Amino acid sequence: MTDNTAILDRNSRFADRFEAADLPILPKLGTLILTCIDARVDPAHVLGLDLGDAVVLRNNGGRVTASVIDEIATLAFMVGKMTGNRDPKFNLALMQHTQCGAQNFADPEFRNALEATLGIDVSASAVVDQETDLKRDIARLADAPVIPGGLTVSALLYDVKTGRVREICAPRKLSDIRRG
Repeated sequence: MTDNTAILDRNSRFADRFEAADLPILPKLGTLILTCIDARVDPAHVLGLDLGDAVVLRNNGGRVTASVIDEIATLAFMVGKMTGNRDPKFNLALMQHTQCGAQNFADPEFRNALEATLGIDVSASAVVDQETDLKRDIARLADAPVIPGGLTVSALLYDVKTGRVREICAPRKLSDIRRG
């Protein structure tokens, strides 16, 4: 028995009842969710998503980093090409969670040890205060000229103890945020 046995068995059961061969490439809900890699924070479970409902992008802390901006810009470009819309419109939902391990990245001693040992700078992924961090991440998206203004962004906070998601920032077009 290998480490993959359980997941391959689960996939076999999934494939046996698979009926989604004709799903479109674009997500049914027109949504991209950015969230943390924490195993307790699976958007399919937390938000009741079905296969094909949303694009999910995950990283440490669910933070908007330079690579996340690149991914979103690339996706927007691709969606624009596929739909013929130069300013594609879809929703970006940023979702952080309570008790996040990326809070360790805010500790200078931890962050410096990580950088000294692995050469990795995690300062952009540090979670200090989820509400403030989510608002800063929205500002990062608004400040990124490669992200189209037609995209809508919102911020959510998932409580790992209660299972509840709370809206921190209501959906708003990036172009409106840029205008101030």
